[in-house]
Amino acid sequence: MPAILRPCIAGLALCAAAALTGCEPAGDTAWEGERPPEPAAPVVLGGVDLGQPVRALGTEPFWGVDIAEGALTLTGVDLPEQRFAAGAPELVGTTAVWRGGADDGATATLTLIATECSDGMSDRVYPLTARFETGETELAGCAEATARLMEEPGA
Repeated sequence: MPAILRPCIAGLALCAAAALTGCEPAGDTAWEGERPPEPAAPVVLGGVDLGQPVRALGTEPFWGVDIAEGALTLTGVDLPEQRFAAGAPELVGTTAVWRGGADDGATATLTLIATECSDGMSDRVYPLTARFETGETELAGCAEATARLMEEPGA
């Protein structure tokens, strides 16, 4: 190869290497051609982030359903505690519906609707109306983010 072409070939190799590495995002050494997926936007119903723990509750009889960690957990004064595995809610307009199943074959449906609700016993107004069904049991009440329920009313 003539001596005059050697610097040109070396220069072309450097340009090619620079062009290839210039496309890589700065500081991202794990990137190998595919971008990581964007984080999912939070699912919000009535101002409540459904990706965070939520509690549905009611009176007469006193009952509660905790929605957290992929499960619906029913508790109540005259109700045995039951845990139903449940995935993400189905969203239609202003309604979210969870369907769950227990190890014993029991099923449950929890419906939250973005309408203000009163529990009938306090001055608290909840952002969601709740309906819970399992077997022959049908319960009506309200729902709110668990973190908000732990705050003092009016805070």
